[in-house]
Amino acid sequence: MTPESWLLLTYKVPPEPAAKRVSLWRKLKAMGAIYLQNGVCLLPRTEDHVRRLKMLENDVLEANGESVLLETLALDPGQEAKVLARFKAERDEAYAEFIDKCDDFEREVAKEVAANHFTYAELEENDVDLKKLQGWLAKIRKLDFYGAPRAAEAEARLAGCVNVLDDYARRVFDAHDENK
Repeated sequence: MTPESWLLLTYKVPPEPAAKRVSLWRKLKAMGAIYLQNGVCLLPRTEDHVRRLKMLENDVLEANGESVLLETLALDPGQEAKVLARFKAERDEAYAEFIDKCDDFEREVAKEVAANHFTYAELEENDVDLKKLQGWLAKIRKLDFYGAPRAAEAEARLAGCVNVLDDYARRVFDAHDENK
C-alpha cells in the first residue's frame, strides 16, 4: 500500500481584524481540512487542493501574515492511521449533524400528517427542505476523503426522508383528488 500524501499548511495572521482569521478558517474547513493545532492544517494532496491552498497563501499575505505549504507523509502506518481517523471523525460529526436534521425533517412531516394538513404550500416547503438536505449531504460526501463510518447511515436517512416526502405528496394529491 502506498503511503498517503498530504498537504500541510502552517499559517500565522495578526489577531486583528478577526474577520480575516475567521475567513481563512472557514475556507479551510470548507475544503475539508483538519487542524492538527492552531494554524496548522492538513488536506489530502490533490491538484485542486494544491491550487486552492496556494490561493489561500495570498489571503494570508494580504492579512499581513505568513504561511508555509508543504507536502508530507506520515512517519509510519500508525501515524497515518491517526490522521485518517481524524479525517473520518470530522466527517462523522458532520454526518451526525445531518442525521439530526433528517430526524427534524421527518418529525415535521409527521406533524403535518397527524394534523391532516395536506396542502400544496406545505408540500412545497417540505420539498425545499429536502433539497437542502440533499445539497448538504452532497457537500459532506465531497469532503469525506476516506469513507467515514456514518456515511452509509446518512445515505439511508436521506433515502428515508425522500420516502417520507413521497408519501406525504401522495396524501396531498389524494386530498385534492389528483390521483383519482
